[in-house]
Amino acid sequence: MEKEAICPVCFRHCKLKEGQSGFCRGRKCVDGEVICDNYGMLTSIALDPIEKKPLAMFMPGSMILSVGSYGCNLACPFCQNHEISYSCEPDPEPVPMRYVSPEELCSIAMSERPYGNIGVAYTYNESLISWEYIRDAGRLVHEKGMKNVLVSNGTCEAEILREILPYIDAMNIDLKGFSSSFYKDYLKGDLDQTKEFIKTAAACPACHLELTTLIIPGHNDTEEEMREMTGWIASLPGGEAIPYHISRYFPRNKTLDIPATDVSLIYGLADVAREKLKHVFTGNC
Repeated sequence: MEKEAICPVCFRHCKLKEGQSGFCRGRKCVDGEVICDNYGMLTSIALDPIEKKPLAMFMPGSMILSVGSYGCNLACPFCQNHEISYSCEPDPEPVPMRYVSPEELCSIAMSERPYGNIGVAYTYNESLISWEYIRDAGRLVHEKGMKNVLVSNGTCEAEILREILPYIDAMNIDLKGFSSSFYKDYLKGDLDQTKEFIKTAAACPACHLELTTLIIPGHNDTEEEMREMTGWIASLPGGEAIPYHISRYFPRNKTLDIPATDVSLIYGLADVAREKLKHVFTGNC
């Protein structure tokens, strides 16, 4: 009987046979072990304003080298980066990519310093699929006196986060809603795991934390849910001071039939969030 290997990264714990890839497409069973198959395989690299991550209260006005690979362990139908999140071999037309070693990434980041670069942001797809790359590159980036920023959906075991936390200076985590059914049925995710991930991040005083919710009309847009969500955020260590971003959705990917979020709704929900939180920001308005 062929032996299966179990992926440790997220709640799925995919059981993979030799040569088989997990739900995320970025991890694969090789020689009886689940490896990071997208290690260093970058599909995207750009020098961005730190505010685009989005981070509103971490070194504002800075630029940061943003990199992404392929793969995601959620299946958000509204994903704006679906071309890379769901693209890899053996797709007929996989997105172009190339291998960039941790050493080369650090060198590129250093070369961008004259243009205001403060470090590296791991973003665009779900970055923690390749947490080993973040660990290895992040260590080198820190040795050069630069910063590491993590952008994640929080669908990851807290033990994995603890492995890389020593190298992460700031993070923005998507809290996509506060309904277990929304996470399970609409995103193919697990709200409890995301909450545990955020709790672990909030308990680390050395790492700056911000949260983001994209408001999808008809799915996560009620004042009741916003009060429940921001009440929970406020209950975290230092929770009332955690910067919170409420972003406007636009039709993408499989949700072209859902209209863009009304701007007045975003502003109204931001007012609700301010009942519990000190720093609330609106995006895409």
